[in-house]
Amino acid sequence: MKRITIGNSALTASEISLGCMRMADLSKEDANKVINTALENGIDFFDHADIYGGGKSEEVFADAIDMNATIREKMILQSKCGIRQGFFDFSKEHIISSVEGSLKRLKTDYLDTLLLHRPDTLFEPEEVAAAFTELEKSGKVRHFGVSNQNPGQIELLKKYVDQELIANQLQFSIMHTGMIDTGLNVNMTIDPSLDRDGGILEYSRLNNMTIQAWSPFQFGFFEGVFLDNDKFPELNKTIDKIAADKGVTNSAIAVAWIQRHPASFQTVVGTMNPGRIADIAKASDVTLSREEWYEIYRAAGNQLP
Repeated sequence: MKRITIGNSALTASEISLGCMRMADLSKEDANKVINTALENGIDFFDHADIYGGGKSEEVFADAIDMNATIREKMILQSKCGIRQGFFDFSKEHIISSVEGSLKRLKTDYLDTLLLHRPDTLFEPEEVAAAFTELEKSGKVRHFGVSNQNPGQIELLKKYVDQELIANQLQFSIMHTGMIDTGLNVNMTIDPSLDRDGGILEYSRLNNMTIQAWSPFQFGFFEGVFLDNDKFPELNKTIDKIAADKGVTNSAIAVAWIQRHPASFQTVVGTMNPGRIADIAKASDVTLSREEWYEIYRAAGNQLP
């Protein structure tokens, strides 16, 4: 498993992360197998959020491995906060209480990384800055970042916080490529040329922010998985051909396609199937050629200018 440095920090982690949103539905035994399979395959970065399973995902995770200091040192734990029932909340009070809740459920003294989950248009950056400073000084959070934010929102936050923002978690997959489409269709009057995110890909590279790609197998907004889906025959034919050539699964190729980009993405996979985790981890050993990468991009229905 290749390792990457997360943002401008000294934190190094597996280039593939395990997203734990669905862990709330697992038994202790099944969750233990999932976590240990990830670790055995070099995946040591685990992505949580206070809202996953209403907090139960974090509880199941900690209980499954009988969280203790020894195993805690073998993993990197990230959680997110800011989404509440019917609204978003980046207030100092909510950020701190969310972190304290996650720490209690995860049975740990600190988070390696905390991300602000979705933009709160009513947020006051001074409050966020105060929360980050308190959490950092208390040792409860070591690194900070954001999720689903554009460059303007990040710059506004950076004006007030003292900490580096090391990551931005964004939806990205073979079938969700807006941040790439814009750059390939500059100065054109077609839909793919529309800048919907403020040039977040280039901004992230210029500022050494790691993009964590969520929903790497999904199309649309949680409409479904594109792999082995009859709606996308040309795409699956292309992916399956390359997968056969490389001796890996189609899931591994979908992740390898993301990892091939020089922006050094960290892909967040959410499967709770141990066998599939092991198969996906093999993506780290696959390097697609430039021709293969563009072949997959075109097969997804994209036209090059």
